Amino acid sequence: MALDFPALPLAFQFTSPGPILVKIGPIIIRWYGLLIASAVLIGVSLSQYLAKRRHVNPELLSDLSIWLVIGAIPAARLYYVLFQWSEYAQHPERIIAIWQGGIAIHGAIIGGVVAALIFAKRQQISFWQLTDLVAPSLILGQAIGRWGNFFNSEAFGGPTNLPWKLYIPWERRPPNLANFEYFHPTFLYESLWDLMVFALLITLFFRALSGNPRLKVGTLFLVYWVAYSLGRFWVEGFRTDSLMLGPLRMAQVVSLMGISLGLAGLAWLYLLRRPLPDVVSPLKGDGAME
Repeated sequence: MALDFPALPLAFQFTSPGPILVKIGPIIIRWYGLLIASAVLIGVSLSQYLAKRRHVNPELLSDLSIWLVIGAIPAARLYYVLFQWSEYAQHPERIIAIWQGGIAIHGAIIGGVVAALIFAKRQQISFWQLTDLVAPSLILGQAIGRWGNFFNSEAFGGPTNLPWKLYIPWERRPPNLANFEYFHPTFLYESLWDLMVFALLITLFFRALSGNPRLKVGTLFLVYWVAYSLGRFWVEGFRTDSLMLGPLRMAQVVSLMGISLGLAGLAWLYLLRRPLPDVVSPLKGDGAME
């Protein structure tokens, strides 16, 4: 049920111009693809810059980005398709149509973590050191990528008449909500949350360089995982198209797991004062960032 709000002078009614940015003959450039490519390029550049500040070879981050793309994007699509199998079983040719949307960030994180573990083992570098360098880029990329949902008119919330409402075309609305025009712009909620998490991680990173506070290796990634999961759990409650596992919203279940594991990891580092299990021997000293 939509809530009625009086018209306000500062209102933001979002209306997607459509998923296609440019179409020249058979060549089609979609907003979704452009945003993902931009997120990857910006993320790699940022991670390389952070690596230099941490005295890590920036070329390692360039190589890692290839592994992450290979691991994350297929896993993100597979995760989404598995939970929507009843739909894709009828149209198997659409399984690879990633340009139409339908990727799950939790699947991307799982695939990326597996790829990063293999890469770290092969390169004999700390997995947690790599994830600390990637975490700010990852959350910034998520903030950028969420706008792909806007252009595709997907992943929106329930009906609303808030000043920042999102217009959804009739053909994109759930059948039971076809009579409503405006919905919660959950892409915006999550994008703004992700930007705040990015600001937190960058602040922690540069304060750690000055030695105040002196963070242990793995801290940034664990903080990312807890902070992102808190926001995702909240935003998911608005969604009308959540991936479900029976009566449960899968993203909320995974978010609760992420919060629990992240807090457990931070307790392991700072209460038990022990380094996180890694693919290489613990860093010298107490494993603090250097």
